Amino acid sequence: MNMVKYDAIIIGSGQAGNPLAKKLANAGWKTALIEKKFIGGTCINVGCTPTKTLIASGRIAYLVRRSADFGIHSTGYSVNIEEVINRKNDHVLQARESSAKGLLETKNLDVHFGYARFTGPKEIDLTRDDGSTGTMTAGKIFINTGTRPVVPPIPGLAGIPFLTSDTILDLREIPSHLAIIGGSYIALEFGQLYRRLGSEVTIIENNPRFLHKEDEDIAGEIKKILWEDRVQIHTGTKVESVSKDAQGIRLQLSSGSITASHVLIATGREPDTAGLNGSAAGIKVDPHGFIVVNDKLETSAADIYALGDVNGGPQFTHISYNDHVIVYKNLVEKANYSTKGRPPVYCLFTDPELGRVGLTEEEARAKGMNIKVATLPATHIARAWENDETRGMLKAIVNAEDNTILGAAMLSVNGGELMSLLQMAMMGGITVDKLRYGVFAHPTFAESLNNLFARLK
Repeated sequence: MNMVKYDAIIIGSGQAGNPLAKKLANAGWKTALIEKKFIGGTCINVGCTPTKTLIASGRIAYLVRRSADFGIHSTGYSVNIEEVINRKNDHVLQARESSAKGLLETKNLDVHFGYARFTGPKEIDLTRDDGSTGTMTAGKIFINTGTRPVVPPIPGLAGIPFLTSDTILDLREIPSHLAIIGGSYIALEFGQLYRRLGSEVTIIENNPRFLHKEDEDIAGEIKKILWEDRVQIHTGTKVESVSKDAQGIRLQLSSGSITASHVLIATGREPDTAGLNGSAAGIKVDPHGFIVVNDKLETSAADIYALGDVNGGPQFTHISYNDHVIVYKNLVEKANYSTKGRPPVYCLFTDPELGRVGLTEEEARAKGMNIKVATLPATHIARAWENDETRGMLKAIVNAEDNTILGAAMLSVNGGELMSLLQMAMMGGITVDKLRYGVFAHPTFAESLNNLFARLK
């Protein structure tokens, strides 16, 4: 069998793999991209695009239900879950086909649909979807295979038709009672969504502290919002077993039991490296199976890189995309980019949403930093009050020595956009005094930064 030689092979068509493939090919590298299922990876197919499309439908249901608060009286509404899912599928298909078109039209780029398996250093066996096989090698290899949902070893779980964050996306019925095992960001987004679509929702979190990675005041405010939406939340609660009976699915908890119509597993994600046989290439993994990389995203094997969720870093699309920027800049433009100093930045897309960047208050205090903290309830945001959407709060962590911003948590309508403003201030070293006295258009959410930093002690 002939060995096909490339300059670069990219395994996985995620949010690092796709732009990297096009850029390397456009730079003159003979490039191969191998995808085992759908172009676009997690984000387009089972992550950002489908979930935020569904969440938009949930928000419309929420606003219709609240319409009388704004003087608009409706005669009622109904949720057509078939249409909701079809709308989601249309968005996913458009995004996937657009990405595929861009790849297939790129010169110097071969796109293969099938499974890749390492057989040695820089050597890969390919089994295509049509059953044909081939072998290939390249000077540089990039792994962007992402993650898949973790299924915990709960007694009885294998005997019930449980859902994951992947499979629930195609559920064409509204659960009468959705029990969610796990209190992750995914759990909270789906919990609020299905509550708005009409389900009773119970979230079961083993950790005694709700959203333990966030400051307690922010986590408490999110919990309050979900409680107001009548999402039930149990913390410090273990699911000891599950079983199916005439009433539905029974979950035996450490604090009692509940019966649900559907169960969603939201206990995290694990690296999708099954069948990759990375050990044949000398690729080391950590105890959880994530590929170990350095700050240049290089694995333990020479000239092999791991990008995106599979390398155990923050599991966000924007991080995966930035990974491709780092390796492209370094390899093609001879730069010296790295992951060092890359700020933690993400959004939790509940409604209102949480935008987070930099250090939390707890992290800053644990480091012994001299800080000041500013907080502002969303009730004090003029535009939020005018919109009658005043749930949430704003919080900023400030370096007391030079008045620069160390971190922020913006829990508000448009919280992600507010967070991005403060992230840009952090990038530019802008002090809080400039934001406190800056002139922002009225009435906008950005204007609330005046009042937020006026509260600094």
